[in-house]
Amino acid sequence: MSVHLTKSLALAIALVPIAAFSQDHGHGSNTAPYAGFETREIKSLSEQDIAELQRGGGWGLALPAELNGHPGPAHLLDLQTELELSAEQVGTITATYKTMRIAAIAAGERLIAAEAAISNAFAQPGLSEETLRSLLAEAGKARTELRFIHLSRHLSTPELLSDAQIQQYNILRGYADDPCTSVPEGHNRDLWRRHNGCD
Repeated sequence: MSVHLTKSLALAIALVPIAAFSQDHGHGSNTAPYAGFETREIKSLSEQDIAELQRGGGWGLALPAELNGHPGPAHLLDLQTELELSAEQVGTITATYKTMRIAAIAAGERLIAAEAAISNAFAQPGLSEETLRSLLAEAGKARTELRFIHLSRHLSTPELLSDAQIQQYNILRGYADDPCTSVPEGHNRDLWRRHNGCD
């Protein structure tokens, strides 16, 4: 191998980390994840976030309940036909959903206002740590209340449903495999389906 080729290879190898760094830390989209956020009226909330909060939507706040066998009232009503909910079940769940939504809209508006106050405070000079702490406490209080509203309604749904309905809910929502289509290896398909009440 010539001295010239050896030097060229050494230079190329030496430049690899620099090239990799420039790709990872250049001016691509990966280095500016918040680009465009500066035009938001409330910097910490997107238009979609605000719309979700204003309509009393879940905003992902009830995931610990939803993913642990405590169905959400809104989703139960959406799936009432598939779950074969009785008229009594639908009536109770509808009432739960309506009261939850009213409370969630009010709490959501408080959270929006609190986040707007934080955003506005940083847009002005002279924000003190004491004021910031107070603003954050207000926002935290609003968020906690909103989360409680959603999670607490999930607490009441399991007692309204049968085990089979909860299992079917988890299947329909994609949290569990359908036993009628997922026969474990080594099991007789017909016996398995009969045991699990499959048609």
